[in-house]
Amino acid sequence: MIEKKTVHVAAIADIHFGRTSLVALEPLFASIVERADILLLCGDIVDYGLPEEAQLFAKELARVITIPTLGILGNHEHESGRHEEVQHIFTDAGVMILDGTACEIQGIGFAGVKGFAGGFGERALQAWGEDTVKRFVHEAANEALKLESALAKLHTARRVALLHYSPLQATVEGEPPEIFAFLGSSRLEEPLNRYAVTAVFHGHAHRGCIEGHTKEGIHVYNVAMPLLQHVFPGRPPFRLVDIPVDNAETPPPLRLASAAD
Repeated sequence: MIEKKTVHVAAIADIHFGRTSLVALEPLFASIVERADILLLCGDIVDYGLPEEAQLFAKELARVITIPTLGILGNHEHESGRHEEVQHIFTDAGVMILDGTACEIQGIGFAGVKGFAGGFGERALQAWGEDTVKRFVHEAANEALKLESALAKLHTARRVALLHYSPLQATVEGEPPEIFAFLGSSRLEEPLNRYAVTAVFHGHAHRGCIEGHTKEGIHVYNVAMPLLQHVFPGRPPFRLVDIPVDNAETPPPLRLASAAD
């Protein structure tokens, strides 16, 4: 008989923690630890990408978090050009930062990249014209290649992807259409489908949609904290997904749990 277990994965993005932040992190993290086995931080953890912000966040995290924590950097971590320092601070605090890299925890493979902008489908920006445009498109393509490389390293039946930018338009719907192209890139979707990822988490689109699916039916969750606060008022602003893990060739379906479960 195949032994099965359920791993509770919590995810949140866009905390934007700053030196004058009023966000009460300790109750939030305490609620996460109570319900989840693993925490995913999907970028824009701090506001201006300053080491001082990262240090303050790390202190808040260390007070409560006792579960494995993975993260990626968002565009805000890059704002001050000190993202390498910020990453070191997070790492020293016990957060495993993924950037084209992968790891396995409790039978689940995790791969992460920041991602980039460029738009979706037929309206995606193409590498044509000025060198500046070509470099912009190259950045999006490079992030997709990094994601593909990270996923290729995983040999688990279940794979989870962490992004900051969205891989599809469905989860940015609700934002002004004029800025869709700056919220993600459909170039990120192809590796997700190719490697049959179980679930994808991203942020960045504060006024987007909380859930969508790739062309192959893969669950994509927008876990931007402002969006979760709006959609689930009165609940802790994180998503909780229960992932059954076993050795079967065809894994059982996901169960989506609410933060209030």
